[in-house]
Amino acid sequence: MLDLRLTRAARPAVQLRRLLVAAASAGTGFLLLSCLGYALKRPEAAGSAALRLAWCVVPVAATVYLALAVARTDPGTRPRPGLSAIGLGPARLMAVSSLVTALSTTLGSLVALSLFLHLRGDLTGLPFDGAGASFLAAGKSLPLAATLTLLAVVPVVATVAVALALRPSDPRPVVRPQRRYLPFVRQAGGPAAGGPAAGGRTGEVEAAGGGGAAGKGTPAAAAPAGVIDPRFTSPSLTDKPDDEGAGDTPAGLPWAVALVAAGLTAQAYAGRTPPTPAFTFTTVPTGAGFFLLGWLLTAVGLVLAAPGLTHLCGRLLQCARPGALRLLAGRGLMAEATRIGRPLGILCAVTAAGYAVTTLYDSPGRPFGPLSALGALVVAGCAFATLLTVAVETRQGRAETTDALLRLGAPATVLRGAAALRAFALLAFFAPLTLAIAALAAFPLTR
Repeated sequence: MLDLRLTRAARPAVQLRRLLVAAASAGTGFLLLSCLGYALKRPEAAGSAALRLAWCVVPVAATVYLALAVARTDPGTRPRPGLSAIGLGPARLMAVSSLVTALSTTLGSLVALSLFLHLRGDLTGLPFDGAGASFLAAGKSLPLAATLTLLAVVPVVATVAVALALRPSDPRPVVRPQRRYLPFVRQAGGPAAGGPAAGGRTGEVEAAGGGGAAGKGTPAAAAPAGVIDPRFTSPSLTDKPDDEGAGDTPAGLPWAVALVAAGLTAQAYAGRTPPTPAFTFTTVPTGAGFFLLGWLLTAVGLVLAAPGLTHLCGRLLQCARPGALRLLAGRGLMAEATRIGRPLGILCAVTAAGYAVTTLYDSPGRPFGPLSALGALVVAGCAFATLLTVAVETRQGRAETTDALLRLGAPATVLRGAAALRAFALLAFFAPLTLAIAALAAFPLTR
């Protein structure tokens, strides 16, 4: 009952994010069912039906990624002090998050099934003068097993992804082995290095520098067995605090640049053959292997490079004698580079792909069919909604810092100005980059 209250008594913004997941699941489920309808309508075109189903992998991945981002930002399922005492530990909250994701995606799948049956005419007759009968296999009975399997793809994959991502970790700290330097380590019950056996003093280590009482030969305090004397511990051997290194540059930027260059090269090679006159849900251009491989490498490279580029934006904001506003905005971007960079890279990849495809296949005829438009809308909408959701998650993680700044007397306008400056810096940096990559990808195929 308490789990149900946590799920139901959420703020409108949380419910809206769950409805976005349901809408994305509905669009993806309709695309999967349309593949089934096409296969039933044209059983001889098995290759075309398989290609349709392969195109659905991208909307499925986008929907699952959005569901995972929404589950992470759900405040009702976040661990808080005192919940374990009433039976809501980390494992129970993870189960609640998985249940909410399963309900949202299942609702979307049911909406997709209802719309699919309505357009087929199974409920109230053929709507729109039978316009959807050509690709929905109107008049043919749907196989129950195949229909349920396709509708269960998004709920099952999204639920498993949320359960794996939010599974409770081991609360015990990781014990890291420490280096031991024999001249500075005391042995239990035996002499230290330089003790009586070696003709030296027993259990005494002189302090370095020779200053103070310790420098005059005062014996050091007895250390536990196997513990390094802190006076001789190198700073590199000690563990960093949790907040230290939060602004370190994310790794992988050189590999990301190499992947983008390889993807653009593959697309340039694909452009050696003339493109097909139109792009639909069931066709790909000539040289499809190199074209798709190039876009895959480019997209992966953008996703890997986005955290490092976001960190670079934060550094650029702090150049040339910055004030408090630019310092606050720049440090925020550097600390949040990894969290906000990946969804930003996905949005850039989707935007670049949409721009290039629109440029490539701009013709007097109708280049996109209704299913292609629906697939593009689902992928682009999920990418944009995921970025907004991660921004909300970032704001929630920065709540304690914001409260501390307000208690210290920082004006609220400064905090809002820093947030606006961060958004403007990201837009000014990534928008030209995305357009440049899209233009470079489309140029070899439009010559």
